[in-house]
Amino acid sequence: MNRVLALYATFSRLCDHPADWLLPTLGRLSFAGVLLGYFWASALTRFAGPFTPSTGAYGQIFPRTFDAVSFDESRLGFRHWAVALAGSYAELILPVLIVLGLMTRLAALGMSGFILPQSLTDVLGHGGAEGACFDRTSDGVIPDQRALWLLLLDVLLCKGAGPISADRVLGVERARLVA
Repeated sequence: MNRVLALYATFSRLCDHPADWLLPTLGRLSFAGVLLGYFWASALTRFAGPFTPSTGAYGQIFPRTFDAVSFDESRLGFRHWAVALAGSYAELILPVLIVLGLMTRLAALGMSGFILPQSLTDVLGHGGAEGACFDRTSDGVIPDQRALWLLLLDVLLCKGAGPISADRVLGVERARLVA
């Protein structure tokens, strides 16, 4: 039994070092392959112009409020316009920053802050909760998949962008290690 424990300890030590570069690198690649297209496709439906959210943006972000004003965007205020525009631009910019590895920790934090209200809106505003979180099935689109998205972003938040990134080229990660 001691030999098995010793082998496991050796294996664990070998996994520690690559985790510092492998996890963030694979995390960014996974984000690029799985979520970049999703967020970009969603964001591009939200613009009628550079400073004009589409009608769909209001419907996606404020489903109950937009319904209450009979889908008349002129009856919505400045706050609704600002949130719709900021959310749409965040959905375009933050994923690109993550894929490039530029300001990765901040972008991952921003994406987490984006996904939480997005999920609540999908569940409460659109009635889109299929299943419950941790309910033995892995196909609950909102609760289970979004939990995995947040875990992926947590890896980037905690580990940074990894060695092949704009953060590393600019010395952001190196400055953090020296300080």
